[in-house]
Amino acid sequence: MFDIGAFTSGLLTGLREGVEAALIVSIICAYLARTGNAGHLRRVGIGVTAAVTASAALGLLIFATLGELPSPWEQVFEGTTMLLAAAVVTWMLFWMRRQASSVASQLQRALDRVLTTGSAWGLAVLAFTAVIREGLETALFLVGQATAATTSAGGAGAASVLAGAAVGLLISVGLGYAFYRGSRRLNLGRFFRWTGVLLVFIAAGLLGSAVHEFVEIGWITLGAQTAFDISATLPHEAGVGLFLRALFGYSSTPEIVALATWGSYLVVILSLYLRPLPPRQPARPEPAPVARA
Repeated sequence: MFDIGAFTSGLLTGLREGVEAALIVSIICAYLARTGNAGHLRRVGIGVTAAVTASAALGLLIFATLGELPSPWEQVFEGTTMLLAAAVVTWMLFWMRRQASSVASQLQRALDRVLTTGSAWGLAVLAFTAVIREGLETALFLVGQATAATTSAGGAGAASVLAGAAVGLLISVGLGYAFYRGSRRLNLGRFFRWTGVLLVFIAAGLLGSAVHEFVEIGWITLGAQTAFDISATLPHEAGVGLFLRALFGYSSTPEIVALATWGSYLVVILSLYLRPLPPRQPARPEPAPVARA
């Protein structure tokens, strides 16, 4: 059965993370083309392909181990994976928020160093390192989402997450090509800001689901009572409730501690994420190199 909530969750993740990686690659390719080094684009492609392959392999390896663990270690692994995914995406959101304005200039300086002092194959390494961080974050976050979707909708939930992520990544490739060709119609600041807000809600759902897993196996006992029960009105096993569960970790019968964790995360992280950035300090000019005799 196709799970539209899990599909949407994967789509948002694939699109948000994919656009970041596609933007990095497009900056590299555009700079090479403008500086007359378009002949090296093939090496950039090799680095990107290696990074994507490594990220996908790691994600599949982690997810495949879920079915081999007996209870309660399966719940431990699922809860830990969700916690790591929420932590990684939180760190990534704030890192990208700080670095977005300078990522282009940093990449161009790195390209200049490779082109002037290094081997041309250094471009493949540069592309690999630029993409692998995004790829590993995406793989871990998708594993967390697929794990949560599996617990609520079975194998169809995980497949829907991966299908949505694939569609999101394909859209990202198209947007990356548009960046490379010179399109500036997409407001990147606004795009990253609002997709970041959606990812905060998804990460909060993963955090709440992780706490639920630990309550199930008795690792958390304080606040393990059910906060409320609205399953007669909006059950999380079907319909809109299932969509909200796959996308945001909704539960019609949440434990007090899981609900408190979910709400606290949203209040703290959203307030920090949406506050204005402090003005950047102007970079100090580097001292002129001393001429050698």
